Amino acid sequence: MEAARFQGVGPALVTPMKPDGSVDMDAFSHHVGYMLDGGVDFLVPCGTTGESATLTAAEQRAVIRRCVELASGRAPVLAGAGSNSTRTAVELARAAADAGADGVLVVTPYYNKPTLEGLVLHYGAVAEAGLPIIFYNVPGRTGLNVPPEAILEIARRVPRVQGVKESSGSVDPLMTLVRDAPEGFQVLCGDDHLGLAAVALGAQGLVSVVANETPARITAVVHRAAAGQLVEARELHYRLLPLMRANFMESNPGPVKAALALMGRMGDHLRRPLAPVRAETRAALKGALEELGALHPQEHA
Repeated sequence: MEAARFQGVGPALVTPMKPDGSVDMDAFSHHVGYMLDGGVDFLVPCGTTGESATLTAAEQRAVIRRCVELASGRAPVLAGAGSNSTRTAVELARAAADAGADGVLVVTPYYNKPTLEGLVLHYGAVAEAGLPIIFYNVPGRTGLNVPPEAILEIARRVPRVQGVKESSGSVDPLMTLVRDAPEGFQVLCGDDHLGLAAVALGAQGLVSVVANETPARITAVVHRAAAGQLVEARELHYRLLPLMRANFMESNPGPVKAALALMGRMGDHLRRPLAPVRAETRAALKGALEELGALHPQEHA
């Protein structure tokens, strides 16, 4: 993988669903086009926000393949390929490679809570698929918080682990990763509200939920922060903060899908066990979108 190949903003893409719960590939295609027109730097299908936990293997392959086709060289594709079963994670990574993805985002095995040696074995097996791996640390979802020192040790022992999406909700591990990472190792923030701080501290980019709603604005925050234009970046960040917070009033991707429905971009359909968001969440989303002037589809909002 080229140095800093996954840098800037990568939207954690939602997977639009039809009322019967099947994947709405037409809506997905339109959504990816909206992301690319908004200037995002890379695309992240089939992650947590994409409801990967309830996608079948065939659906996941189809979504990644369509994403690669639509990206068409305009942006690299970092495909979700994680599981708490090593065998399944390997199969998903191979499918992502076959679909043309440029790399895989591999979450730590959830529920199992493996040791460091178990993680080395897990990521070493996934590496056999041949794609660069971005290690995904998200303890709020997995029940396992991998410290920075362990992440870098895994990367040393499994060379295809060439970056990390750090989503522990704190800048402290991000700082350690930025400070101690070897040259070419990419540190990506996975929390929208910390994106500005992370990039200002030296992270290479942000995997973003809010990019689904407003790709151009969050991309401007990250690009300006990377360029040292912190006053401008901070102003944009605080304008987006109410929407960032509303997006996590309930389990992701419930709120962001509700917001996209309010914007007229797709139906508000989730795959069970997720349920439609509460009225108070919908009201907060609507208010945040109104503040941004983003309630209706418009130019790269």
